[in-house]
Order: sequence, then structure tokens, then C-alpha cells
Amino acid sequence: MLETTGADIAFLLSRALFGGILAFMGLNHFLSREEMVGYASFKGLPAPTAAVLFSGGLLVFGGLSVAAGVLPTVGAGGLTVFLLVSAVTMHDFWNADGEESQTEMTQFLKNVCLSAGALLFLALSGASWPLAVDIGL
Repeated sequence: MLETTGADIAFLLSRALFGGILAFMGLNHFLSREEMVGYASFKGLPAPTAAVLFSGGLLVFGGLSVAAGVLPTVGAGGLTVFLLVSAVTMHDFWNADGEESQTEMTQFLKNVCLSAGALLFLALSGASWPLAVDIGL
């Protein structure tokens, strides 16, 4: 896919950082479940416990998928959708006041930016990724 070994290494490093951070964020959904469920309840999400567990699993799977290059279309696609949906549903800065508005805007912009990265990996998922784990599917 990439023409030089240096580019292959840079692509692997970007996958590892991007996917690893998102997988860690997903793990945090499980480690801080009570706080996450409370926040999801505060935001009015239906079935907040299920939403937190599902989104945590999606982040862990998607992050590891991108990092390892295993089923990257599924992983990157799931991350893209999740990040855009959560930006709008969980970080609605337009409904917040004062300092909370600024915090929610920062989180909203973070999710939109991360969704752009996930979308880029999704766009590249049709090509053979260098240094990826091939599971033969």
C-alpha cells in the first residue's frame, strides 16, 4: 500500500496510537461504569447501562481492530458511526451553559476529530495494510 518502509512504520504507529487510545477509552467504560452510567442517565440516554457497556465494547473492538489491522472495515466503520453519534447525543454543547458549555464543546470537537481519523482508516480499509494481522477472512 505504501511505497517506503518508513511510511509503513508511520502507518503502523498511527494505527497503534489511534486504536490504542480508543481501546483504552472503551476499557474506561467498564472500569468507571457507575460514573459513565450516571452521565448517560443525566444526558437522557435510554438504557444507560446497556449503552455504556455496548459503547465500551465497540470502542475496545474498534480500537484493537484498527491497531492490529484485523477486520479494519468493521472496526473503523463502527468507530466512525459511534464517534459521530456520541458527539451529537452526549456532548450537546448548544444545550449547556457557562463552563459546562465549553467542556461539552471540547468533547464534541474531540469526537468529531476522532471520527475523521476513523473515517480515514475506513477509506483505507479496502487496501492491504502493511504490518497487519491477517486472519484470513
